[in-house]
Amino acid sequence: MNAEDILLDAEDRMDKAIGVLKHALAGIRTGRANPGLVDSIRVDVYGSSTPLKQLASVGAPEPQQIVIRPYDVSIIKDIEKAVVASDLGFNPQSDGRVVRINVPPLSTEVRRKLVARVKELTEDAKVSVRNIRRDANKAADQAEKDKTLSEDDRDRVKEEIQELTKKYENQASEMAKKREAEVMED
Repeated sequence: MNAEDILLDAEDRMDKAIGVLKHALAGIRTGRANPGLVDSIRVDVYGSSTPLKQLASVGAPEPQQIVIRPYDVSIIKDIEKAVVASDLGFNPQSDGRVVRINVPPLSTEVRRKLVARVKELTEDAKVSVRNIRRDANKAADQAEKDKTLSEDDRDRVKEEIQELTKKYENQASEMAKKREAEVMED
C-alpha cells in the first residue's frame, strides 16, 4: 500500500466510526420527542421483521409527542405491538389511522443514566478510531519493510494519521457534549 491508500483507508474507516456514533446518539432520548427515538424499532409484518421507517412516516408535531402514520393502516396493530415490545418504555395509542406516542418528561436520575450512556458510546467510538490508527500505523510500517515507503514517508504518514485521529476524536467529543446538553435540558 502506498501512503495515499493508507491515509484514505484510515480516514474512511474513522468517518464510518463517527457515523455509527452519530446514529447511536440519535436514538438516545432527550426531554422532548424526536422521531429518531423510534428508528431502531422493527415491526414483524408481511412475514418479516421490517424497520418502522420503511412502513410509516414518523414525525414529532409537538415537543412531547411522536406521531407514526403507517402507509398501510392494516398494520397499525403490528406497529403498536412493536412499540410496546421495544425497550423504550412507551405506551402507544392509536385512533385507527395514526399511532401517537406521548413522551414523558425525564427524571433527573434517568437523565444521568442517559448521559452515562452517551459517554459510553463516545468512548467506544474513540476506541474504534484509535484501533484504526493502530492498523494504519502497522500498514505504514509494513509498507516501509516492503520498500514501498521510505522511512521519512512512513514518519510523515504516521503524523498525518495522528492528526486524523485527533480530528475524529474531537468530533466525537463535540457530538457527545452537544447530546449531553440536550439530555440535561428541561
